[in-house]
Amino acid sequence: MNHVKKALFLDRDGVINVDKAYPYKPEDIVFNEDVFDLCRKAIEKKYLIVVVTNQAGVAKGYFTEDDVIRLHDWMRGEFRKKGVEIAGFYYCPYHKNGTIEKYRMDSNCRKPRPGMFFQAAKDLDIFLSQSLMVGDKESDRIQIPGLKCIIIKSNYVPKGYDIESLKDVERLL
Repeated sequence: MNHVKKALFLDRDGVINVDKAYPYKPEDIVFNEDVFDLCRKAIEKKYLIVVVTNQAGVAKGYFTEDDVIRLHDWMRGEFRKKGVEIAGFYYCPYHKNGTIEKYRMDSNCRKPRPGMFFQAAKDLDIFLSQSLMVGDKESDRIQIPGLKCIIIKSNYVPKGYDIESLKDVERLL
């Protein structure tokens, strides 16, 4: 019998790490202190951990897709050191106002569109209606029926957010 999998989807910049303009190197990353505890608790409750992140910096020429992949490989290692396995990293390098022609488009993978989530569900056999997305911007409210989206208080959402901090997510798992 095929076991239904659920995921804790996490936005990267602003949820996993402190949001600063277009981070792409390990030295740019300051992890949010509660993210590792949250992930460990989610894994105990049989969630896969999946990172979904818009990376418009690629389209704007600030860094390359290789830079994004290298950073994600490094982050995967940092999470492993804390006892957390990341099931997948999904990123969208496209932006309709990009300066790099190859990436200048309005893509279905760019949040709040559902492309990255559908790809993760296909790749990892995830049941989206059993899953939870945590983000720090209104664009992290993904339009997928049944996918619960939680917005954490941030500079982008000083009011109208759902929860104050990552610690509050634990009770929603």
